[in-house]
Amino acid sequence: MATEYSKDLQLLFLEMMLTDAQLYVRVQNIYNPENFDRSLRPTAQFISTHSNDFKTLPTVDQIKAMTNVELRSIPDLGDGHTEWFLQEFEGFSRRAELERAILKSADLLEKGDYDPVEKLIKDAVQISLAKDMGTDYFSDPRARLSKIKSNNGQASTGWPSLDHKLFGGFNRGELEIFCGGPGSGKSLVMMNLAVNWFTSGLNGIYITLELSEELTAMRIDSMIANVGTRDLLKDLDNVELKVKMASKKCGKFQIKYMPAQSNVNQFRAFIKEFQIQTGTKLDFIMIDYLDLVMPVSIKVNPSDQFIKDKYVSEELRNLAKELNVLLVSASQLNRSAVDEIEFDHSHIAGGISKINTADNVFGIFTSRAMRERGRYQIQLMKTRNSNGIGSKVDLEFNIESLRITDPGLEAQEKEGHEESSIMSKIKFNKTEPSLSSAGDLGKIQGSANSTKLKSMLAGLKSS
Repeated sequence: MATEYSKDLQLLFLEMMLTDAQLYVRVQNIYNPENFDRSLRPTAQFISTHSNDFKTLPTVDQIKAMTNVELRSIPDLGDGHTEWFLQEFEGFSRRAELERAILKSADLLEKGDYDPVEKLIKDAVQISLAKDMGTDYFSDPRARLSKIKSNNGQASTGWPSLDHKLFGGFNRGELEIFCGGPGSGKSLVMMNLAVNWFTSGLNGIYITLELSEELTAMRIDSMIANVGTRDLLKDLDNVELKVKMASKKCGKFQIKYMPAQSNVNQFRAFIKEFQIQTGTKLDFIMIDYLDLVMPVSIKVNPSDQFIKDKYVSEELRNLAKELNVLLVSASQLNRSAVDEIEFDHSHIAGGISKINTADNVFGIFTSRAMRERGRYQIQLMKTRNSNGIGSKVDLEFNIESLRITDPGLEAQEKEGHEESSIMSKIKFNKTEPSLSSAGDLGKIQGSANSTKLKSMLAGLKSS
């Protein structure tokens, strides 16, 4: 590959594309007139504009007349020439884009605008031709399905009833969001999910932007030791023993507080440092919660929640893909959801922007009375990989230890059947008089004592 892309070499690129139009088509996704030498830039721009407007490349005569640059046609281009061109043009485009990104980054750094720099450099480095031709559907169905089975890294939520609705659980590289109103237990559900995962041997990080590390750890102490939060400090020996015993068969679990308005770059930096210092390969990340995160790739007013959440959710999902981990966050429901018992997309704070990006979205429905009875309900508002949209899963809640568990599929089905039976009885066993029996009710009759009525009226007149 060339180390210097001189003006003559760039001129040769244009001549080869004009000779073989297929070469231009194959590099069109990375073709940028701004990458060419200043003296060739008008020619490169004319080729691009003419191709877009007229769906064909201009001739060398047209180019000479319009840009005063003389190009020649190159005869006898073979497959070897084609491969050389594709390789060199890809390197040329990547280098030119990177040089311009570095120059632009320098200006941003002078202004103190650091966040967009990483994206500029990363986009430039990732410039490449389309080499992946996708999946040949008919070639090897067994291998294709086996690849999905082995590579998606599916993990059970620890709640079989929810797994059943999701066709097995959550997948790595996806973004899962639990939504609820203030005090509905968003953090509590995420902590329980984290406990389910690290007790099954997975390694994870819980990043809290709201609660302190100490309070988060205390709640998880209650879940692990099965001791009420009020009694934790009274029974330190027992709690310590149970937590240490659990650690012997659990994965690693780290709790980290970061201030609100943190961004994905800060998460990534901490995660990388944690992995380097501990040598831990992460399986899951919890971000508590999405609404408090700021985007990296764009400057946005925090009050513009729709745009902010769109970019934040996209960046979080990209982080999950990049690290190949399970990633779970939470979001607020808006005021219109306060009196609702069934949630839909209109109840999500900030609108539909984060729902479009997330792979699974769940509504948390509970009330004080439900919690006292030991109940939480998870409503499936969006699922990308199953048909569970609109269904509900009832979970048991221990108000002392804060542990959320699954009563099991049989209990779910039984409870659903009992509710259905009760509603049927209410609906069909109402006792109302029918039209055919209306005549049997008889006429309504009334009587009045006329003497007393006359005397009462006379008394009113005299007064």
